Amino acid sequence: MNIMIVSVGKLKEKYLKMGIDEYVKRLGSYAKMDLIEVPDEKAPEQLSDAEMEIVKKKEGERILAKISPDTYVIALAINGKMKTSEQMAADLESLMTYGKSKVAFVIGGSLGLHEDVLKRADEQQSFGKMTLPHQLMKLVLVEQVYRSFRIIHNAPYHK
Repeated sequence: MNIMIVSVGKLKEKYLKMGIDEYVKRLGSYAKMDLIEVPDEKAPEQLSDAEMEIVKKKEGERILAKISPDTYVIALAINGKMKTSEQMAADLESLMTYGKSKVAFVIGGSLGLHEDVLKRADEQQSFGKMTLPHQLMKLVLVEQVYRSFRIIHNAPYHK
């Protein structure tokens, strides 16, 4: 399975990079993992609703440019479906079983995802109602993908 995480913004924090790199390495025996970062749109701290929409649209265009038509897309969104680790594992296993060999998880920027990205997504998934920095979310997501494969293979990690 080819798994891609498309995220907005460049990861700068060394400790997050180290954690992500560790889980990507562990995932190597189960799946190919690609981490794709698209530039965030530079904007002032205070934005009008119209300006926020423009920023999200530009970031959304960059995200969508990285996703091929045959990719199953899971957008991370606060209003998405919440799953247990076991449910996430079962869903990934089902995708593999039914020929979806390319899966992309999408993490938006600080303003979230544009509607065009949400429309392109095959599903929306939430990791809870709390807002997490998108850089930290990438680490949490990679760990959960790794956990999913350990669950799928009945390996002793997920307890």
